[in-house]
Amino acid sequence: MQYLSIIFFNIVAPILLLLLIGGLLQKKFSFNLKAMSQLITYCFMPAAVLLNLYETAIQPSLIAQVLLFILFFIGAQMLLGHFIAKLLHLPRQEAAVFKNSVVLINSGNYGIPVAQMIFATQPIGVAIQVIMVIFQNITTYTYGLYNLISTSKSGKEIIKDFLKMPIIYALIVGISLNVLHITIPQPIYIPMRYVADGFVAVALITLGAQISQIEMRAMFNKVVFISCITRLIVGPASAFVVIIALQLDGVVAQSLFIASAFPTSRNSSSLALEYDVESDTAAQTVLFSTIVSCLTVTVVIYMSEILFG
Repeated sequence: MQYLSIIFFNIVAPILLLLLIGGLLQKKFSFNLKAMSQLITYCFMPAAVLLNLYETAIQPSLIAQVLLFILFFIGAQMLLGHFIAKLLHLPRQEAAVFKNSVVLINSGNYGIPVAQMIFATQPIGVAIQVIMVIFQNITTYTYGLYNLISTSKSGKEIIKDFLKMPIIYALIVGISLNVLHITIPQPIYIPMRYVADGFVAVALITLGAQISQIEMRAMFNKVVFISCITRLIVGPASAFVVIIALQLDGVVAQSLFIASAFPTSRNSSSLALEYDVESDTAAQTVLFSTIVSCLTVTVVIYMSEILFG
């Protein structure tokens, strides 16, 4: 119990504080959240991703292990979401939102800050989370969009939007510089380091501001509740099965197990709003899962130490 409290106050509480600051600032100043989100997407996150991959020694065998885990884990989440939606006899639009809430994980502005706090002395743990972010983005703009597809966008437009994401190119450049042992010049490295160091705070403050805009009415409905259980409890349980099946251990297993426990991605709400598909339910799911994750993520971090530490 003492260790659980240490994890909560040293890892989860700082995240909650930054979320609270973001919410309070948003209530007072009404920031342009789209601009802040774009600042993170096109500036802070690419810098953090690039430098993390640039500075971390990543073995090809590790990448293969992570990719294999992602393939089985995300596949299992897709099947799980599909069958639960069928079991609940959800209408087509509500089923689409439910499936996205189970599969799309907030690996970016929630997952990476958590990983950076936990694996401050083990960069490989953060590198694994970065790889998770990339594949969550791929899943969002393929599977997520497929669930909410409308006539307003063609398949070609979806691919073009995906290729505009700077995190993809940050991944390629970071790995290339690492593999080829190319040194980034100091005049470029220093400002990039400043930006990367600010990513955690800006991302969490922005997330808090976004959450403060979500309406809480009717949040405690059946779909939101079951989605939360599936994402935060059943998700890590299925990840544990995959980790054991693949015989992973150590920091790799810890990082992947923790990565499976993060709340529903805010992108699931953004997509639902953009395509006008049960956007209220999607927003409520994001808010509720983020709140509950403060407890569940703490427990999963504790269990990861016991199981794989």
